[in-house]
Amino acid sequence: MLETYLPIITQLGVYRLDINQGNFLSQDMVDRLKVGQTRQQVRQALGTPLVMTVFRENRWDYVYQFSRRGRVQDQRLFTVYFTDDVLARWEGDEMPQSAQELNRLAAQRSLPEDPFGQDAGIVGKIIDWFRRIGDPSAPPTP
Repeated sequence: MLETYLPIITQLGVYRLDINQGNFLSQDMVDRLKVGQTRQQVRQALGTPLVMTVFRENRWDYVYQFSRRGRVQDQRLFTVYFTDDVLARWEGDEMPQSAQELNRLAAQRSLPEDPFGQDAGIVGKIIDWFRRIGDPSAPPTP
């Protein structure tokens, strides 16, 4: 009987925040990297790394983790390597598109279609009427 009500009981629990931890890197940030850049140039392109250790001075780790309702949804690791204080190589998980592109896609998925988006309105119809007087072959505005 407890198994029947357990899903309902767990839904009544404490609200858990969505948590972003670490360095969020996008593909456009990674695309700015070039072999031979200085540490300062890499820091400008990617930000300050989450993990810098004295035991591996020639390696910076950028770690990102996103948790929703206490469960890890996304986790990425990106590492850059230096030789003689210049960028030698980098490796890591596939990075998402730019933040602006991600926001645009999220808005498209979450916002409803604008019902008046194609309507020119009264002013648009008047302008269209005058345009067709000057050029009868012009197509009407939707």
